[in-house]
Amino acid sequence: MDARQLKVEAARAALAHVTDGMRLGIGTGSTAEEFVRLLAEKVATGLTIIGVPTSERTAILCGELGVPLSTLEETPELDLTVDGADEIDPALTLIKGGGGALLREKIVAAASARMIVIADRSKMVETLGRFPLPIEVNPFGLRATEIAVAAAAGRLGLSGPVTLRMTGSQPFVTDGGHFILDASFGRIPDTRALSNALHAIPGVVEHGL
Repeated sequence: MDARQLKVEAARAALAHVTDGMRLGIGTGSTAEEFVRLLAEKVATGLTIIGVPTSERTAILCGELGVPLSTLEETPELDLTVDGADEIDPALTLIKGGGGALLREKIVAAASARMIVIADRSKMVETLGRFPLPIEVNPFGLRATEIAVAAAAGRLGLSGPVTLRMTGSQPFVTDGGHFILDASFGRIPDTRALSNALHAIPGVVEHGL
């Protein structure tokens, strides 16, 4: 079974938990897109749901496939969110945000009664950190924030390049108008400590832990 088929099977398993009338948070990324395609097939045969997308990219795909959408302002309480992950450890701690939608993904997940994370086995790791940690930052004071992130990591014994995500020659811009730093710290043994340290930096909007 190839990588895409593994994603499809994971998405199919999540779809089994979607029932008629659900208010559904819909994630971002390649695995979440497989879920959207399967969901659209069910909608076309009569399943009634309302979806809240976690990104403009997901909203466009849902629109093309006929999945009915709302916004979190119109539908602030959700029954279920289905989303992917970049890494998952044995304690079900995640790294998310490879698709650049980590802030909205977290907001939508927090508004949901339940969340199902869909991923193939390649995303399972013993310790998080093989995948660079996305950190969403305000463009103002970018260099100062980069320095603060590296210093916070250093106090926890972590090191490695912190690089600005680019699209061609320009910084990648999130749907919220922010930039993303990709932090290659390697193994992150204490994710809670790193989470707290990053949240204490004023220029950090959100991170992918």
